[in-house]
Amino acid sequence: MKHIEHIGIAVKDLNTAIPIYEALLGTPCYKTELVESEKVNTAFFQTGNNKIELLASTDEEGVINKYIQRRGEGMHHIAFAVNDIHAEMERLKKAGFRLLNEVPKKGADNKLICFVHPAEANGVLIELCQDIG
Repeated sequence: MKHIEHIGIAVKDLNTAIPIYEALLGTPCYKTELVESEKVNTAFFQTGNNKIELLASTDEEGVINKYIQRRGEGMHHIAFAVNDIHAEMERLKKAGFRLLNEVPKKGADNKLICFVHPAEANGVLIELCQDIG
């Protein structure tokens, strides 16, 4: 793993959350994106070398909505950049980690993504991210 790619934060409503994070971070949201496969709208902020991703569900049955119902708004995942997501997935499987998807899928911000089950990482959902071309 190369570095932390972003920290994901689950929110109920992007229209409410974006101004809060713009004021908090002192920088504007540079991008919003619908990720239909994950049933979320996302908003990204860059501060120094770090990125924050806000995630709001587009579906009552979506993962983010279910997360908020159980735990409330807040930190959802930490994403790590990887050079080769397939190799990293294989390495983690061999080390005994349970992955939430068997093959990488397209995520926000032009990335291939895969998640590691939070039970395997002390309750923290881990996302692997590889730039797509």
